[in-house]
Amino acid sequence: IVTCLANSKVPHMPQARVPSRNAASLDLALIGNCSIGALVDRGGSIVWCCMPRFDSPPVFDALLQSANGLPREGAMTVDLEGLVRTEQHYVAGTAIVRTELWDERGQGVEVIDFAPRFLNRDRVFRPAQIVRRIRPIAGHPRIRVGVNPHGDWGATPPVVTRGSHHVRYELPQITLRLNTSVPLSYLLGQTWFSLEGPVSLLLGSDETLVGGIEDTAREFEEQTALYWRHWTRRLAVPLEWQEAVIRAAITLKLCQYEETGAIVAAMTTSIPEAPGSGRNWDYRFCWLRDAFFVVRALNSLAEVGTMERYLSWLYNVVRAAGPGPLAHVQPLYGIGLEFDLPESIVGHASGYRGNQPVRVGNQAQEHFQHDVYGSIVLGAAQAFHDHRLLRRGDAHDFAALEVMGEQAWRLHREPDAGIWELRTRARTHTSSVLMCWAACDRLARIARVLAISDRQALWQGRADHIRSSILQEAWSEQRQCFVESFGGRDLDASVLLMGEVNFLAPQDPRFVATVRTLERELGDGPFMRRYAAPDDFGRPQTAFNVCSFWRVDALARIGQRDEARAIFEALLARRNHVGLLSEDMEAAAGGELWGNFPQTYSMVGIVHGAVRLSEPWDRVV
Repeated sequence: IVTCLANSKVPHMPQARVPSRNAASLDLALIGNCSIGALVDRGGSIVWCCMPRFDSPPVFDALLQSANGLPREGAMTVDLEGLVRTEQHYVAGTAIVRTELWDERGQGVEVIDFAPRFLNRDRVFRPAQIVRRIRPIAGHPRIRVGVNPHGDWGATPPVVTRGSHHVRYELPQITLRLNTSVPLSYLLGQTWFSLEGPVSLLLGSDETLVGGIEDTAREFEEQTALYWRHWTRRLAVPLEWQEAVIRAAITLKLCQYEETGAIVAAMTTSIPEAPGSGRNWDYRFCWLRDAFFVVRALNSLAEVGTMERYLSWLYNVVRAAGPGPLAHVQPLYGIGLEFDLPESIVGHASGYRGNQPVRVGNQAQEHFQHDVYGSIVLGAAQAFHDHRLLRRGDAHDFAALEVMGEQAWRLHREPDAGIWELRTRARTHTSSVLMCWAACDRLARIARVLAISDRQALWQGRADHIRSSILQEAWSEQRQCFVESFGGRDLDASVLLMGEVNFLAPQDPRFVATVRTLERELGDGPFMRRYAAPDDFGRPQTAFNVCSFWRVDALARIGQRDEARAIFEALLARRNHVGLLSEDMEAAAGGELWGNFPQTYSMVGIVHGAVRLSEPWDRVV
């Protein structure tokens, strides 16, 4: 066990290079407070932030204007004169990012970035606000500070008004107020000056700051650090890979819009799945599928508060769907329960490293994806079994979920767009039928807990019927594998979810054969692609990170624990410098992260893999 623990330690990875403003990358750290999120690059620039909600137009959008390098416009910057190296890391157990900038004479500054989050008057204080604190740590460094928000996706510069200790930035959708102890002439002129002591910047809604700038910034930092440390220490983490799990858990929590309970798939839009692919999507919405996996991952760490808040949002979706066969549920909704998310293109945005288009909204709202009914029931099922919850599931909730089960039963054989949201092709996708089975199976279990024997029998009978259909029609003797769709022959990594939802016993020879076939056909070293067949955009060019983690889980289930651990370690090694993952990965050695960031699916994989593979605590205590 000592060797295992030594191998699992995640090293601190400082950067010994000067980050260039001529190149954008996903070497980014996420700050947030469950109201807003922002991305900080290695050089301490905030290059992405939407306010006042995750899905609002960005106020900082340099990341998506980076065809010719990262611009100063659309970013919040700190420059050190004579910069030669940077270091960046999270303050342990928190969502606070610390960036150090060093010049050639050994002079340095520290930049601390966070969004305030702490308990105040018996409720969580989480304003739409970024706090930046800058202090000298060696010598007499000279710096330049810039705050350059954008409106209308870079089309509209702000109307700037100067106050005594604040600056107002009037944008089309929002007016921001910056309270700062940086001399305003230096700030507005972006003038180099010697940093003699700490300065702070608090950027948020256009409201008067009650306390002093430095005192408020310091108190907010202290209280925010305390909040996150208390939250972290309540996690039931596995023995191994604790740093990776804690960082993943905090990241997943930051992706919940706590006002409503919705969970976004990622903080960004239009980071392409691969360069030049055109697979640029807006992920700043709540997919019921993705949210279920987030809730499940945090539940496995004994963090059920996220699930409780999410269920409040989810039951609004369920009850708004209406009764009977017309109870259609979209695959995704806006974080404020918006149904209509029309997809459009921002033609004037140059895109991430010049990769256009930049999309706003997501046409997948129009899809029929039948796995959604299973995601709903699975996401709510624990509430009927968990005695810790403030409000457990009751008969009224069960009745609402039964409407979803009826849809799963009615539609389980109907063609749909599938888990990968194909835009021009419909099939009876195995993964969709599988989740319809899960809806019926879990409803039977809930009915048993509620002692409703007739409903238990009904749902169990339906689950058995769907299970039989999958075993007969999704299995390919020729491929020796469960395939992508009924009667098809294409391979798809999503069938590995048979293990995660306990559809088959781990040692079932059909599941074992499926794992090995998918490894052979879709695997690329430790990575795995979603599928190999061409789709609307051709053949996928990158590995899909969550599929690689599904492979890890499947290998562990079939008894290949050592192999699973080796692949899991290889995946962890490809996280960025602060432990985050995007959606996709170039499989080649040293390959880059691609796709929207940070991707909840990928961070879920870290949690599930560690929980599945870790040695037990009783080995050391």
